[in-house]
Amino acid sequence: MNKESIYGLTLDQLIAWLEENGHKKSRALQVWDWLYRKRVTDFSEMTDVKQDCIQSLEEHFVIQTLTEHTRQESADGTMKFLFKLQDGNLIETVLMRHKFGLSVCVTTQVGCNIGCSFCASGLLAKSRDLSSAEVVEQIMKVQFHLDKADKNERVSHIVVMGIGEPFDNFENMVDFIRVVKDQKGLDIAARHITVSTSGLANKIIEFADSDLKVNLAISLHAPTNELRTRIMKINKAIPIEKLMQAIEYYLEKTNRRITLEYILLKDVNDGREHALQLAELIQHIRHLANVNLIPYNPVDEHSQYQRSERESVRAFYDTLKKQGISCSVRLEHGTDIDAACGQLRSKQIKQSTGDNLGQDSLVVG
Repeated sequence: MNKESIYGLTLDQLIAWLEENGHKKSRALQVWDWLYRKRVTDFSEMTDVKQDCIQSLEEHFVIQTLTEHTRQESADGTMKFLFKLQDGNLIETVLMRHKFGLSVCVTTQVGCNIGCSFCASGLLAKSRDLSSAEVVEQIMKVQFHLDKADKNERVSHIVVMGIGEPFDNFENMVDFIRVVKDQKGLDIAARHITVSTSGLANKIIEFADSDLKVNLAISLHAPTNELRTRIMKINKAIPIEKLMQAIEYYLEKTNRRITLEYILLKDVNDGREHALQLAELIQHIRHLANVNLIPYNPVDEHSQYQRSERESVRAFYDTLKKQGISCSVRLEHGTDIDAACGQLRSKQIKQSTGDNLGQDSLVVG
């Protein structure tokens, strides 16, 4: 039976566990410092922690559970890691280099059930949620890699936009955020953390009430129910009207800006009429919303979709701006490697099993 990873405990949970097991509260701060500041990989390296406490920790926890399966590096410095979990499942994590710092995109589920018809992440259905520890360890594995390079670099930003729907793994995602933003540990500022959702309205409301003070991005991708249902099957259960009500609640409760993600698909959702429909849809929240236009990374299994022409992207952007909508075009990273989220994992699984992801494995949009 596998021991739990200690990365799954928030500082408050670690304090509670140590006290329940007969250790002083002050031990938690020592352990926390060794884990996230000194970044040890074995409890025995915690030299100022009493031996009886070390023994308790070793009996109940491990530190590392992920192993690196594959790593790709782009010419622009982007790194895509494929990690193997203890149960043999594979997940992706991506390190991106920006002028403002180093950003890591983490995965929250093994597979995805949302079923966006353009997305590589949903090529394999969800088999399970990741624990909060498995999400935290993705950050730690990347930081270990940076530490080994000895260039005094640290992860400064996090985006929760990898494989899976973060709000479908809500409690573990929240614990992950509490761990990585703790000022006594990794101390990643809340304003540098962004969580993306495909639009689980009830969880958007719960997220607003959680007061985590991190950023929220909504995967919108279409301005009408007819079009959004065609490319995102979640819209059947949560239509745009319900999603917008949740967004309005979030904005009123937090007064924080949100990002509306919009992947541009050639001749599907990238026309001037779509830009005008989008502008009309969000006109009333434009003071707290930014539309992030995303050039599509083609996926072999979704050959019905192509990347929008550069002129179409520019025209869409210009149309939104003329309607008073704040918008930007996402800077691309890692286009010379398996850039689309889930693409590397899907490719590795196909190579190892020798199959073509049969129809029963596909999540059909």
